[in-house]
Amino acid sequence: MRPDAEAVAEQVFTALADPTRRSILAALASGGPATATDLADRLPITRQAIAKHLALLAETGLVTPEPGERRRVRYRLDSAPMQVAQQFLAALARDWDGPLAALKNHLENQ
Repeated sequence: MRPDAEAVAEQVFTALADPTRRSILAALASGGPATATDLADRLPITRQAIAKHLALLAETGLVTPEPGERRRVRYRLDSAPMQVAQQFLAALARDWDGPLAALKNHLENQ
């Protein structure tokens, strides 16, 4: 895996480690693009807290800010960083599949 892809995966895992950020991503996935105010209306979190989390999610690339009406910024999900993280996990799983199968065979033949 490329070092830059590993860095992207690390950022995604860090972002997803926080339950509030996962809630924000879930709200955007189910309701489509939204502003921090829209999300504050749907979630039990203050608009200021949501704005801070959205800034980190935007930095990670999981959401993309888009200019909206009256200078309001709407945030849209971007799946590209998540796909990089999925590829990282798939490569890691492939690295473990062989040794785990060998261990299983060894234990079953004992």
